[in-house]
Amino acid sequence: QKKPIGKICVILEIYKKTIQELLRAMAELSLKKQAKKLLKEAEAAGLKQNFFFRTTFERYTVQMDLLKELQKTIEDDGATVTKTYVKGRENICTHPAITEYNKTATAANGTVATLIKILEAFKGEEESTSKLQSFLDSMNDE
Repeated sequence: QKKPIGKICVILEIYKKTIQELLRAMAELSLKKQAKKLLKEAEAAGLKQNFFFRTTFERYTVQMDLLKELQKTIEDDGATVTKTYVKGRENICTHPAITEYNKTATAANGTVATLIKILEAFKGEEESTSKLQSFLDSMNDE
């Protein structure tokens, strides 16, 4: 009787991983869709080539990639890890990826807030009217 149960567990584990991969793909598609929407808004506001917007948006995409990798690590490894001390004693503790995930999520939230502020500040303005933008454009030409 143990063998059929073991096979069922293996099959369930395969389904679980397949569903997790599907959910990850759907989330990634949603993020890409949201990023495209944000870029369209930036273009409409004349910000697509703005130095501050571009660098902040690039930072946000890197943070989102890190979050995806950390999430995958947590899903694959579990929420806890076992640390073995020098004397051989073992201790179960929270996976370090969870702490990094939380830090990165907080940073990404701040980056989104900055992107929104940039969009709101420049909405309706032409890039060429900004002295700062003109200066930055001249710096990019060098």
